[in-house]
Amino acid sequence: MKNIFLVSAFVLIAAISVFAQASDTTVGFDPSRNPFNDLKVAIQNAEQSNKRIILDVGGEWCIWCHRIDAFMHSDEEIQAILEENYIIIKINFSKENKNEKFLSQYPKIEGYPHFFILESNGKLLHSQNTGDLEKDKGYDKHKFLDFLNKWKPEKN
Repeated sequence: MKNIFLVSAFVLIAAISVFAQASDTTVGFDPSRNPFNDLKVAIQNAEQSNKRIILDVGGEWCIWCHRIDAFMHSDEEIQAILEENYIIIKINFSKENKNEKFLSQYPKIEGYPHFFILESNGKLLHSQNTGDLEKDKGYDKHKFLDFLNKWKPEKN
């Protein structure tokens, strides 16, 4: 009985860990993560919550990836729109793991960070060069809000 409990607890903790990473943009880009698994969990959650998915592609080496994270977390309005409408999963692209097999299903990426907007079922809706959202050494709030509002799901 003890073993069944321990195995059940381990499985539950593992599932929560995957779900938390798949919905938390504060987690860094991890070359050891499996993006196929993360997307599967995100799709389940997105379908249940009527949200879309943002694949945030980049790496820990990328200064603009850190800037966009800081920008998204420092503005309450942007953060509220993200939390209400999107599930964000980070897809690592680095020397350690380029995730080529996973990323080969999407359009070519010209620079990092890069966003792919997916429908709740995982279907690609839009490929976004985040450079188009920049302003000076950061990001333009108005452009960012327009982007998020354009792609958020219709609420019933």
